[in-house]
Amino acid sequence: MREAPAGEKETMSNADHEGSENERPPGSLVTAPPPETEPVSGAGAAPPSLSPSAELTVAFATGVCVLAALAHVCLVFLHVAPSTAVSQRYERQIDAWIYPYFEQNWQLFAPNPESVRLRISARTAAMAPDGSRQVGEWLDLTAVDDAAVRHSPFPSHTAQNMLRRAWAAYDQQPTPERGRMLQKYLANIAAERLAARTRHSFEAVQLRVVSTPIAPSAPSTPANVSSGGARSDARYLPWWQVESHDR
Repeated sequence: MREAPAGEKETMSNADHEGSENERPPGSLVTAPPPETEPVSGAGAAPPSLSPSAELTVAFATGVCVLAALAHVCLVFLHVAPSTAVSQRYERQIDAWIYPYFEQNWQLFAPNPESVRLRISARTAAMAPDGSRQVGEWLDLTAVDDAAVRHSPFPSHTAQNMLRRAWAAYDQQPTPERGRMLQKYLANIAAERLAARTRHSFEAVQLRVVSTPIAPSAPSTPANVSSGGARSDARYLPWWQVESHDR
């Protein structure tokens, strides 16, 4: 049997291929070869690895934060827990860490209503070129705090409690070391508020605390007690040196 020439073989193979395509049933899909995959980038990509020095820095910072948190929890626990030999031995270190920023109390569960109304005022003093002392006017710090809180839907916790709590802590006759710390803290509060509202420089501040007893409610007031106003008591603190506030 004679073989067909090469050209006729190619023609026949093409014809057979076209015939097979024509014989494919209608509606059948032609599957295309899968596309070439590319490297995935973005959200699905693996995060870049840190260098050894960066990993060491992160581990060190994490360890410091964990140790600081544990130390804070332990000191607060020793402060609020009943007195023990450990808390008595390290009382100075515990108080230095707790006061005045981390003080703990139970007034939320057993509130102690105040029996007096306090008005704390402050004034400044500076040395004149001739050596005399120039004294400024009194500024009612309590009135400034009340104005910041009144009619505010989100009153500031600092405006409500910072000055009052600082004075209450100072007035409790603390130990000499803590007393000096609270004196400096109270003087700094007054100096910051005076500096924001005065135009002259000063080097010292003085506080005046006027306390007025709060009268009891009407049902508990005896009938023979006069309804006259309660007597106020003014207390003047000594002049305290502060950092110079130049203008």
